[in-house]
Parts: sequence; C-alpha cells; structure tokens
Amino acid sequence: MVANAPTQHKLSVNFNSKASFSKIAMVALVSSIAFLGCGKKDDATAQPQMLAMPVSVITLQPTSVPISAEAVAQTEGAKEVEIRPRVGGILLKKLFEEGATIQAGQAMFLIDPVPFQIALSNAKAQLAQQRARVEQTQRESQRLQGLLATQSISEREADNASSDNALARAALAQYEANVREAELNLSYTTVTSPIAGVAGRFEFSEGALVSANSSLLTTVSQLTPIWVRFSLSDNELAALGGRLTQSNVKEVKLILPDGKEYPKKGKLNFAASTIDPQLGTQQLRAAFENNDKSLLPGQFVRVRVTTGEQGGVFVVPQTAVVNNDQGKFVYVADANNQATIKPIVTGNWVGQNWVVLSGLNAGDKVITDNIIKLRPGAPVSPKAAAEAPSAPQATGAPAKAQQTEATEPTTVKPAAKVSAHQPAHKA
Repeated sequence: MVANAPTQHKLSVNFNSKASFSKIAMVALVSSIAFLGCGKKDDATAQPQMLAMPVSVITLQPTSVPISAEAVAQTEGAKEVEIRPRVGGILLKKLFEEGATIQAGQAMFLIDPVPFQIALSNAKAQLAQQRARVEQTQRESQRLQGLLATQSISEREADNASSDNALARAALAQYEANVREAELNLSYTTVTSPIAGVAGRFEFSEGALVSANSSLLTTVSQLTPIWVRFSLSDNELAALGGRLTQSNVKEVKLILPDGKEYPKKGKLNFAASTIDPQLGTQQLRAAFENNDKSLLPGQFVRVRVTTGEQGGVFVVPQTAVVNNDQGKFVYVADANNQATIKPIVTGNWVGQNWVVLSGLNAGDKVITDNIIKLRPGAPVSPKAAAEAPSAPQATGAPAKAQQTEATEPTTVKPAAKVSAHQPAHKA
C-alpha cells in the first residue's frame, strides 16, 4: 500500500502538466488572433490615398464669336427652263446629249418640218394671188377716175372702184401675216434652248408624237450662279436679331454634304417680307458662284448665316460638355485640384466647340478628357490640353513611389501583410 502511493502522485502530476499545456496553447492562439487583427488594422491605415486622375484642362478666356444660325437648304438653278415644242408633230431627231452643256440658242430637237413647209408654200401662193388682185383693182380705180373727169361715168362707179382697191390692200396685209406665221411655225420645228446651262434627260424618244406647248421634251438648268433655298424659324430669327434682310446679313456660307465648307461666300438675294403662317418660318434664298459646276441643282446642303459678333463668351470643346436631366454642365479643376461640377448655358456651335453664354468665369480650368471617370470632389492631376496625360499618381507622395504603387499594387500590399503576421506566429 505504501509502495503504490508514489505512483499515484506521479500520474496526478502528469495530468496537471497536460492541462497546463492546453491552457498555454489556448492563450497563444488568442494572442495570435488578436495580433493578426492589429496587423490588418495597421495594414488598412497604411494603404495609399485615392489616385489622382490625369486630365487635360483648358484655361478659359472670354472671346468673341459670330452671331450665326445654320439651316438645311437645297440648291436650285438660277434659271430652270422646261423645253416644250411650240408646234406639234413627229419628233424626228435629238440634237444634243443628256447632261451636256447647252449654249443659248442651241438646237436641241427637230420636229418633222414637211407639213409646215407646205403650209408656207400655200401662204405664199395666196399672197401672190392677192398682190395681183391689188394691182388689178388699183388700175381699175385709176381708169374710172379719168372717166369721171369727163363725166363719162357716175361718181358711184368711181367710188366702188376705189373701195375695191382698199379692200384688196387690206386682204393683202392679211396674206402677208399668214406667210409670216407659216415661216414662224416652220422655224419652230427646230426646238432651241433659250438659256445656257446643263441639259436634263430626254422625256420622248425619236419618232414620238409631241403636242404644241404641252409635251415636256427636257429641261435646261443654269448652274452659275446657283441658288440655295432655305428658311429660318422665329426662334432662330430672334437669336440673329430679328427678320433678315439683304442689308443686315453680313455673311452667308455653304456647308457641303461631306462637312466641308464651300470656298466661295454667297449673297442673300431674296428674303420674304412675311412669315409663312403654316411653317412659322421666313423663306430665304442666297446666290453662290459655281463656275466649276461642283454644285448641282437638287443637292441638300447646310447654310450658315452670320449677322454680327457676340463678345464676352467662352468656347468649350464639345467633349467637355455633359448632359443630364437638369441640363448641361462641365467639370472644372479647382484650386485644390479636385473635380467640381459647374452648370452652364450654351448657345450655338462654333466648329466642334460649344459657345458657353453663362456659368463659367475667366480663368476656370475646364476638364476636357476622362470625363466618364470623374466624380464630384475626385482628385485630378491637371495638364494643359496640349500635354499628354501621365499615369495616375497618388496625392502627397514622391513621384517615384507613386509610380511603383500604381504599376505594382499587388506586389507591395502582400509584402506588408507577411511582415505583420510573422511575429505573431513566432510568439
């Protein structure tokens, strides 16, 4: 009994040693977790500040812009003539090519002249017959006047002879007119162009029967000068200073369908004195030189009308202006290099730029790129618009360190975490 007592005491000591080891292990685990939490908090506070977005800016200065308005327009020939025959008949021949340049008085069509040649011959024969009749009545009247002097005939017979001669002369004038009419109709069998221009397409083929004054054979359009028709609404007229006249329009320019500006300036040659009650617009027309015939009738173009200049405004690139439900605004880099929103009121375009009437001040730095990435209050790194933006940089850090954080963020941050966790593991 006494010999076994030391053995029980030894077992009790071993059991207490295992319990103490478990407690020590638990304390170490809790300490490790706590230290890990501290390491994460320190790592969170050690993260760099928000990166500054590189942006291009323009510094605003007040300027003057033209007071102008643009409108869709359509070209037309200064003179557009429909070629129609003045006599009817069979169309024998076409004497020109479609789309060719035509001179004034140039023959274009030939209508069968034979019936008109016969009519002219008949009129001439009747004229010759009437001339003979006039000569006969004139001789008769002279003979009876001699007999009346000797009282061989009555005065009535002499008067009748004189009247017959007068009637014959009147009929002679009528036959002469018939001859001139027949000659004119014969000349009309050759259809000519009254103006110089460009011919249209044929409407009738050779051998077709055409009617006098009704059958449209073709058209001829004068291309120089060329006219441009357009209209402006009441609001556009108000922005230009009121109803347009030839005296208050300073300049008229033409924008071609490809967006290029026509090299020659135009001149307003018609301005309606009333507003169209159905459309609410003023009808206008301008003339442009077209010696090279680069403009053709029927083209759709744009016209820019300028009436003066407006000063004290700002010009902002179109890409810098943002639209939302409340209107237009721009981002401006403030003194702290932070993006700030400024609502603006815009006017017309000048080239690719907006004219800003209000909302901005001289010296404002308007951001022109990376607009979609900006938020109000976001830090920015402004550069002049001519300079290329650099890589994003963290505010308040040396340039070299900023570039390292921007290009290798996944390398720097894990290294910091490992160094924070190793002492806890060793403990």
